Amino acid sequence: MLKTFLPLSALLLLAACSTVSPPSGSSASSNVRYQQARFSDLPDWGNSMASQSLEGLRISCRTLQGRPAWKDICAEAASLDAANLPTVTRFYETRFTPWQISEQGKDSGLITGYFEPLLAGGVQQSAQTPYPVYGVPADLRVLDASAAQLGAEVVVAKPAGGNRLQVVPGKTRADAGELLVYPKEFVIDSRTRALKGRIEQGRLRPYYTRAEINAGKGVNTAPVLAWVENDTELFFLQVQGSGRIQLEDGRYLRAGYAEQNGHGYKSIGRWLVDNGQMKLSDVSMQSIKEWIAANPGRKDELFNANPSYVFFKTLPADDNGPLGALGVPLLGGYSIAVDPRYIPLGAPVYLSTTWPLDGPAKPLNRLVNAQDTGGAIRGGVRADFFFGFGTEAGLYAGRMKQSGRLWLLWPRGLQPQANP
Repeated sequence: MLKTFLPLSALLLLAACSTVSPPSGSSASSNVRYQQARFSDLPDWGNSMASQSLEGLRISCRTLQGRPAWKDICAEAASLDAANLPTVTRFYETRFTPWQISEQGKDSGLITGYFEPLLAGGVQQSAQTPYPVYGVPADLRVLDASAAQLGAEVVVAKPAGGNRLQVVPGKTRADAGELLVYPKEFVIDSRTRALKGRIEQGRLRPYYTRAEINAGKGVNTAPVLAWVENDTELFFLQVQGSGRIQLEDGRYLRAGYAEQNGHGYKSIGRWLVDNGQMKLSDVSMQSIKEWIAANPGRKDELFNANPSYVFFKTLPADDNGPLGALGVPLLGGYSIAVDPRYIPLGAPVYLSTTWPLDGPAKPLNRLVNAQDTGGAIRGGVRADFFFGFGTEAGLYAGRMKQSGRLWLLWPRGLQPQANP
């Protein structure tokens, strides 16, 4: 999923992907609409500001500060006293305009959660740590192409450095050193426009599925970054896209998303519902783990229902959050994953939802920052809330499937644009 997470929402029902055209006038498009609002329209705006919101913007500015629209905003953000919340609030009110996002006439959508898990493992395979955390296989190839090229019956590709391939325009027959590609054989991610495959007899074929990889195909060329104790936790590490592994000597290894096998994610929560194992309203990370514990003989059947497989790379094992798609560390409680076609990465977003708690709904109104993306995060009114690291964060993230509203805070004087 790009350089980022497959959030826990992928366990639930995946949101449909919408295609929109850039907004104009009142920012209306065929499906997504940006409606200019006032800060007073944002629920609890006057009481919700926190220093972490500004800290998250400062983190985003590591990437944004070189862009003309953000240069002065980032400079002022760096100069503010984050503890002076009235001043911070005025800064946002002066520098930004809030735009409420709606889709297909609805101003509320699904808000889910994700977190950074902790696994127990080691650097050597053993009876206690039998499950490998794989790096990117050497035989995995990635073809980047345009929408028109991916819609063709056949294209010709050639190496473009590393594991990348590129289309040779205008050709339908391969010469020496080139490959034939039949795009309709592949699952195409409409956002990245990339095909993931392997070379076989002069053709690019789809890469192996999860079931094939678990049976040993392809991974003989993949480095093993670590070995872990529990294959269920390894599956959820792939869902999250990043996590920490505590080794035998107490050190931590941080594994981050590196690549994916090119097969679309299939919801194991949906599989459980469709097979009469669980009600949709009961699906959560915790309930899925309970089902696995009660049905160990069907665990592989469940996991293999999802053909997607994530490969990892090692990241610095510091106290910062994992890197999101923006290329900056995520901030627990103040970062979200979004669909970047509708919410630009780096932008502040005002989120109005509720906590995933039993009993009366408790509001969760907060200024967060769009710093990540996710394979299940599709649409304008859709977000995945990053709860942070560890067990408590996982308890919240696993239960988070709330309704919520989003306001994009965009530099004053500019109008947001959808980029389908």
